[in-house]
Amino acid sequence: MRFLEFFRDFGDSIGILHITWQQGVMIAVSLLLMYLAIVRKYEPLLLLPIAFGMLLANIPLAGLASSSEGGLLYYLYQGVKLGVYPPLIFLGVGAMTDFGPLIADPKSLLMGAAAQLGIFVAFFGALLLGFTVQEAASIGIIGGADGPTAIFTTSKLAPHLLGPIAVAAYSYMALVPIIQPPIMMGLTTRKERAVVMEQLRPVSKTEKILFPIIVTLTVSLLLPTAAPLVGMLMLGNLLRESGVVERLSKTAQNELMNIVTIFLGLTVGATATAEVFLRVEPISILGREIMLPATLLILALGLIAFAFGTAGGVLLGKLMYRITGGKVNPLIGSAGVSAVPMAARVSQVVGQRENPQNFLLMHAMGPNVAGVIGSAVAAGVFLSLFS
Repeated sequence: MRFLEFFRDFGDSIGILHITWQQGVMIAVSLLLMYLAIVRKYEPLLLLPIAFGMLLANIPLAGLASSSEGGLLYYLYQGVKLGVYPPLIFLGVGAMTDFGPLIADPKSLLMGAAAQLGIFVAFFGALLLGFTVQEAASIGIIGGADGPTAIFTTSKLAPHLLGPIAVAAYSYMALVPIIQPPIMMGLTTRKERAVVMEQLRPVSKTEKILFPIIVTLTVSLLLPTAAPLVGMLMLGNLLRESGVVERLSKTAQNELMNIVTIFLGLTVGATATAEVFLRVEPISILGREIMLPATLLILALGLIAFAFGTAGGVLLGKLMYRITGGKVNPLIGSAGVSAVPMAARVSQVVGQRENPQNFLLMHAMGPNVAGVIGSAVAAGVFLSLFS
């Protein structure tokens, strides 16, 4: 009898005997994300640890979900829960970012702001579908195409949606070269896409040093809830531009950024358990109640947000084209979604298709880095209103 009990107890400890179909689906999703990260090279730095965290969280009996108290990932997850990791990512991003194009062409800040249109379209769309205001705000931030900002906002407002929102945000960031060009082509004429812009003026060292200080004071005094993200972004940039702390700048760009990226991706992925990711909810559409997985709605709303964000930037670019008498190429507005620097490269590629002599990269970097600030400000607005 004791022998049989041993085998029964041993059998109860074998994970594969306890796996549910939902966990099987989530493991398959994690393997798909790993394929996209490794083979297709879609945002591998964060998509790979997110996918592996998702894999670990859905292994039966392993207790490796971020919510499993006492485990390794539970303690690492506190950096997400307490809002530590995303600002540290922004510190590294700031240390790697050159705000020179934005300083040289301040009007590109407007295109970065216009590209946040998608955030508010998705926010109101989520409200209409029955999500709470906190959930809707978290979903809307996907439209900023800024993963750390989406994670920071969601961890404060709707932590139970962290997994689906993080996967959606980084998936759409990775798909920028696929999603944006059709929208850009559809909203612009061949003549507009072929516009060659004048070379940007040189930016002095003094301007580059003053910029992060002025932005930090302005944004933080007007919107204190955005200070953790904007402040760390600008601190990283000040480390870079001051020229007196090269060691700190390199550490923020490399060692610190890499360590935090691993912790952030792994623990966020570990929130994507089958119970959360495949949660089915009643959704009211055109007066009819339909049962749908919340994750599918989040992915759909995220795509809508991203598309409207791209369109908002391009349309303001078209307006500037008209106002300046054809001196602004509307394509650079699409870079305002803040997927740095991929969105700026897409503007360059689409522009060169029409005119091989067209070099839009540096011009597009203005709206691109403005979009990073814009998405952080939008997150601050939501946190001020709904936290």
